[in-house]
Amino acid sequence: MRSAIILVGGEARRAGGQEKYFFRFNGRTFLEHILESLRGVVDDVVLAARDPAQCERFAHIPGLRCVPDVRKGTGPLGGLHTGVQVVKGDPVFVSACDMPCINNRVVSLLFSVIESGPWDAVIPAWSPEMIEPLHAVYRKQPLLDYLESHEHLSMRAMVRSMNARYLSIDEIRALDPDLRTFTNINRPEDLERISREWGEPGREPPAGSL
Repeated sequence: MRSAIILVGGEARRAGGQEKYFFRFNGRTFLEHILESLRGVVDDVVLAARDPAQCERFAHIPGLRCVPDVRKGTGPLGGLHTGVQVVKGDPVFVSACDMPCINNRVVSLLFSVIESGPWDAVIPAWSPEMIEPLHAVYRKQPLLDYLESHEHLSMRAMVRSMNARYLSIDEIRALDPDLRTFTNINRPEDLERISREWGEPGREPPAGSL
């Protein structure tokens, strides 16, 4: 059984405080795009949010579980720690919520690689120093072992402590030539740019958050 954790608890300072998961691209919210991409690839999806009030924002989505951070002020690792304790499957795909172009074929590849070897994690890597820990697949137990008593708040420090398989971008490019799967939107102007470049004809321009 495979699971996914989507981290939605960031404060979105660079997006002016707007909720990026509700930004719209090609007529659907970012969250809808991500969930659609993961359908058929994972069996279980959990949203990791800041608090119960934020979880209420997703109550209208059938079958979607949302859990609030138990450990506050620890950034993505706090959401990851909460999420990995409740997901049903193993391994686990981890994603940020501002990536509307996630490619399900790439996600399937990451799962296939981790299931074929003794890896704690499979991480896309542009170079030895430039990696994608928030578009990656992990085994549950190594995550739990690290997150129970870590000293750093860095995702990269966590990955470096694991038996990780770094998957080169060239391997991923065969499935996603433009590497759109790694597109993350930090600002409204970033959304406007990808809507111009990749938007579907006839779609209305992005309207920010709902």
